[in-house]
Amino acid sequence: MNKQEYLKKIDSVIENGKFKDTWDSLAQYTVPQWYKDAKFGIFIHWGIYSVPAFGNEWYSRNMYIQGTDEYEHHIKTYGKHKDFGYKDFIPMFKAENFDPDEWAKVFKDSGAQYVVPVAEHHDGFQMYKSDISHWNAFEMGPHRDVVGELSSSINGEGMINGASSHRVEHWFFMGHGKEFESDITDSEKEGDFYYPAMPEGNHHDLFSEPVPTKEFLEDWLVRCCEIVDRFDPKIIYFDWWIQHSSVKPYLRKFAAYYYNRAIERNTEVVINYKHDAFMFGTAVLDIERGQFADPKPYIWQTDTAVARNSWCYTENNSYKDPAEIIRDFIDIISKNGRLLLNVGPRADGTIPDEDKHILSEIGKWMKTNGEAVYGSKVWKYSAEGPTKIEEGQFTDSAARTFTSEDMRFTANGGSLYVFALCYPESQSITVKSLAEADASKLPLFHGIIKNVSVLGFDEQPQYSRDEEGLHISTKNVSSKYPVVFKVELD
Repeated sequence: MNKQEYLKKIDSVIENGKFKDTWDSLAQYTVPQWYKDAKFGIFIHWGIYSVPAFGNEWYSRNMYIQGTDEYEHHIKTYGKHKDFGYKDFIPMFKAENFDPDEWAKVFKDSGAQYVVPVAEHHDGFQMYKSDISHWNAFEMGPHRDVVGELSSSINGEGMINGASSHRVEHWFFMGHGKEFESDITDSEKEGDFYYPAMPEGNHHDLFSEPVPTKEFLEDWLVRCCEIVDRFDPKIIYFDWWIQHSSVKPYLRKFAAYYYNRAIERNTEVVINYKHDAFMFGTAVLDIERGQFADPKPYIWQTDTAVARNSWCYTENNSYKDPAEIIRDFIDIISKNGRLLLNVGPRADGTIPDEDKHILSEIGKWMKTNGEAVYGSKVWKYSAEGPTKIEEGQFTDSAARTFTSEDMRFTANGGSLYVFALCYPESQSITVKSLAEADASKLPLFHGIIKNVSVLGFDEQPQYSRDEEGLHISTKNVSSKYPVVFKVELD
């Protein structure tokens, strides 16, 4: 099916479906129950950029910016750009050890409920079999339908498959290569790998020029819809630049098409977006490498990575400690959020030991404390303690320092769960939010506590309650990870 035929199909699905390409119509969308219950997903950045494994996943852009570390590294390692460009990494991307079943098992054991591989990154290389472009992993490089194989293995492990598109940023991503003698020239046309390689403007200017053309945006729309039709992903993640004014009509078309196709297939789906690309309530908001300071009445998501410096594998990744990730995860779910945690496999298709270790540790913690996580809801309070969360994107450059007084809360069934983020060596905590209090005016806790237990330990905690709080003490509970107390209410 060529582009024009696909565009007609898209219009037909919208015309005959419940959802139209208007915000008023898309406002009928509701977040599916599976996503409300889900708390933890895996993101995967894997592609051509995993071959140089230098800097980060923006290597394809930065290698063409004169004076950058990537530019200098590229010349030193591979030669001049006119002789060895980004496209010349494709034959080196062999993925000879890629085993989608093994990946899926690693993700399942981490406690993840959904998995979102990057189907196409800013570099414009599709990680799946496509009728829209020949620059894809099925026809080149590994010669495998990566997203298709992964989707099958993910579903086989009982998880939900998704996909991510970063295609829209390709409009400007390779443009710096035209500023000097390289393999990127003005001769590229639609269908070529580097096309359109336009000048790069202010990423956050909603009206930046040159404005993406109708030709480019129609191609973007068709590529996104092809992902939907080929792999039936239950979640589609978009990176930031879709909020540009020129993209909005095509964004609405995609959402209407995706939601209507979900109805046809009797499935329920989610779109993740950043900033205000979508009208509030028509999709699910995502915050990159950051989170909200306070609980929200709506469902949202954080996406972050196991490494601080890069989303893809590099030889110098700076990895986070599993305990840090678990603490941030708890903070996120206590505020009605979900965590999409990224890993970066090597070019040969192996997941690095550091990534596996982090996922394994998260999985062990989840197996013990899952009842406080899966299907849980926010409580009337999300947190107590002195540590304040910096709100917004890109706030995870350093680990947050929590104290023994920092607690987080969720509710599930007839129980309240208290997460002691840093359980002290004294094995004694006071939960101030559960103090005996006069609730005749203020909405303070005034319930009846039947029992307190600790998850994962064969010990009955001692507890008492007074005007200072719920006092909990143990004798043999020790962990470098958060300790969870189950408070059963009458």
